[in-house]
Amino acid sequence: MCAADVSRDALDVAAINLERHDLSDRIKLYESDLFDSIPAREFDLILCNPPYVDAEDMACLSAEFKCEPELGLRAGDDGLALVDRILARAGAYLSEHGALFLEVGNSQAALEQRYDFLPLTWVEFEFGGGGVCCIQAQDLKQQQSVIGALAS
Repeated sequence: MCAADVSRDALDVAAINLERHDLSDRIKLYESDLFDSIPAREFDLILCNPPYVDAEDMACLSAEFKCEPELGLRAGDDGLALVDRILARAGAYLSEHGALFLEVGNSQAALEQRYDFLPLTWVEFEFGGGGVCCIQAQDLKQQQSVIGALAS
């Protein structure tokens, strides 16, 4: 297993948590801009919570969210700046029967509109919340050329 983040500070906190929960020998941390520094391999499951806050929501963030680093929130006009890059590359990192779970929050409508050709299964949570979808590896791989064109 591995975990990645572009922020060294976030990885430092992750390392503390891994140590605290005796998981340091099971999870390798990578400082990486999405997949850039992740060694080529296949995963059965990728869980991803990228920045997904669109420009409109960034302009009216509550005080609670203004304490967070913008790097972990801001994702362009429609909230999909990083999501586009993730979808363009995730298929190469998923096993044949793998799946990507992707949190997009309020950018759900933008994702559904841009990727209307891609089967997205939206997760329903018992205690509320939303904006998390599951995408099967075979669907990402089948639509790779279309996804790549949208991401460029």
